[in-house]
Amino acid sequence: MTAYARPSDLPDALEILAGGGWRVLAGGTDLYPGAGAALAGDILDISALDELRGITRGAGLRIGAATTWSDLAEADLPPALAGLQAAARLVGGRQVQNAGTIGGNICNASPAADGVPPLLTLDAEVELASARGRRRLPLADYLRGPRQTARAADELLMAVHIPDAALRGQGSFLKLGARAHLVISIAMVALRSVTKGGLVTEIALSIGACGPVARRQPGVERALTGTPLTGLADRLRPEDLILAPIDDIRASAAYRREAAFELTRRALAGGAA
Repeated sequence: MTAYARPSDLPDALEILAGGGWRVLAGGTDLYPGAGAALAGDILDISALDELRGITRGAGLRIGAATTWSDLAEADLPPALAGLQAAARLVGGRQVQNAGTIGGNICNASPAADGVPPLLTLDAEVELASARGRRRLPLADYLRGPRQTARAADELLMAVHIPDAALRGQGSFLKLGARAHLVISIAMVALRSVTKGGLVTEIALSIGACGPVARRQPGVERALTGTPLTGLADRLRPEDLILAPIDDIRASAAYRREAAFELTRRALAGGAA
């Protein structure tokens, strides 16, 4: 028989997780569709934990793991997070955005998770908590492969942290699917750029749905930093992108490569202008 717990106190929640065998439920937009006829295992519902919700400023920006996509999309945030907010508006329909959480998107660790590429351009870190203590690590290290993360079974994802330095510049996000809305990404690109005097002084580029995990493009970033804004997209070549796409029901690997290149060109032409 499946057990269900909905604690309102964080220490209680972590004590329950320490017992082992629990599945964490936040918005349920990934958990329920993947469950089939019935949920397997004991369920820890974290929706009553206030510490996991909301966006606060301090030494950078803290986004609680249970913050919904609607919360993110409607928040007053720096332009650097415009890409994350654009992704929030494209995650499913309004019902999904009202229930689904940024933490759930990260923990599900789909290669096509829309929130991940923008977060990578923001040098995001994740905060994990357990009865043993807390730790933080870069999001890029947390994501280890399709549906694989560095989260231990007794750990709860508490928040996403964005450093002050990554709150500079302008963010953007572009996504390609088989239709305009309610679709899983075939390819997606997130960009954050800082410009001054007609030059790109800082650039962060990430591509998703074209490999086991979304990843930054350090070679492109190095090549374009310090270059003029004029003609920025024209300096990109297909071979500059580090991709590992697969053939699946949504698209071929070749199509994904072409799509990622075109989306990156469009992001560079628009997002860095």
